[in-house]
Amino acid sequence: MYEAVFRIYGDGAYEQATDGTGTIVELWCNDHSDLLHVSGRDVEDVIEEVRRTVGIGDRLESGDEQVLVTEDCLKSHLDDNVEGYLAAEGCLLVPPLKYAEGGKLVRVLALTADSLAGVYRALAADFDVTVETKREVSSVTPDAPLLTVDAVLPDLSARQREVFLTAYDHGYYELPRETTTAAVAERVGVERRTAEDHLRRAEKKLADALVEYL
Repeated sequence: MYEAVFRIYGDGAYEQATDGTGTIVELWCNDHSDLLHVSGRDVEDVIEEVRRTVGIGDRLESGDEQVLVTEDCLKSHLDDNVEGYLAAEGCLLVPPLKYAEGGKLVRVLALTADSLAGVYRALAADFDVTVETKREVSSVTPDAPLLTVDAVLPDLSARQREVFLTAYDHGYYELPRETTTAAVAERVGVERRTAEDHLRRAEKKLADALVEYL
């Protein structure tokens, strides 16, 4: 079997609502309503979009995180559900759907590499799609779960990822440090303050994502 994560950019309500924000929406669908986990910055703007699109039945707030039960299912409002593309190739959606940075992250399970490739071609014909991860899995059992490190790590923007990896590769996190933020900024072609901002935001996202596992 094969598992892949596709990042799909479209014009859906939740894609647009998370674009340019630090908000992440995770969606579980049960065919008559959705369970949403919403976290990050600008949460209220995203929640307002959820209310306009499908309505909110119940809402539980806990700090910067919120859990919503919608009044309607999002896929009933869409003509191009990703599930249809997967079903045509005999593939399965592994929930949740994840919306962040204007895109939708879709975890797909396929029995064959050809089926997975078929899903990618079909999606790419209608959307802007990138492959985030791809791996072969031998079984779906408790001792070999589908959850990977990729499912835990946060979604960094392209620039945040570039600055963080450049800093790491050149010894910024060594003791003692082997480079400076000014040197990192020069390597990626931005101002020092810009590099520091990207670095802080990347570090904050990574810390928020990993702290509960420490």
